[in-house]
Amino acid sequence: MKSILISFLALLTCLKTNAQSNFYKMTIGGGAGLTQSFTDVAKHDFGLAGYGTFDYNFTPFLSLGFEGQMGEINGGDVYKDPYNRQFINRYKTFNLNGKVSLGALINYERTGFSNVIKGLYVGAGAGVVMNKMRFVVRENPESGYIYPGYDSSKDLLVPLNLGINFNISNKYGYYKYAINVNYQSNITLGEGLDGYDDSPVKFKNGYTDIYNYFSIGLKYHFGSIGLSTKTLY
Repeated sequence: MKSILISFLALLTCLKTNAQSNFYKMTIGGGAGLTQSFTDVAKHDFGLAGYGTFDYNFTPFLSLGFEGQMGEINGGDVYKDPYNRQFINRYKTFNLNGKVSLGALINYERTGFSNVIKGLYVGAGAGVVMNKMRFVVRENPESGYIYPGYDSSKDLLVPLNLGINFNISNKYGYYKYAINVNYQSNITLGEGLDGYDDSPVKFKNGYTDIYNYFSIGLKYHFGSIGLSTKTLY
């Protein structure tokens, strides 16, 4: 009877262990992608930008981290814009953001579609964008009107993220790397993104300046080990 009880307890321990997985608590990453402006200037053009991230993982599916971006946000066309406006903003951003992945909310199998999409996540945060105009049309070439605004400015912004991580295990079965695909919409609280701050009496200037950022990158997991209540591999 004693041997049967010991065997039963050992079986329960094995079952409990199999239902858990280890994960790294810290992640760094980087990548590049395209920005697209949505400002008061009519043409919404594209630019190139890179990024770097650092995240702390509370669980494999819940994180809080920092992100920095640097690149260009472009818009307008001096020849085709109805007011001959155009800008090239060589920007930098820093933000703090949190993300939650689908794997925290669903039950998934080790194989199948739910397992593939468990890394799908949404996120939001807050930060600042530092605008610096590399080029901006300040004077209308036809009327001579001087467009008000600043060549350098700072605005608060709210980043909203939608993306997915495709994790890659190392030889020990831990998630060590991840391929990341992310779509970020940045809502700014100011008028510095395009360098124009015209009176709404003269121009339709009441819209919030936004830029979107589509990126692809690589992540590296490291640091202390945490224990997940869900099987990851």
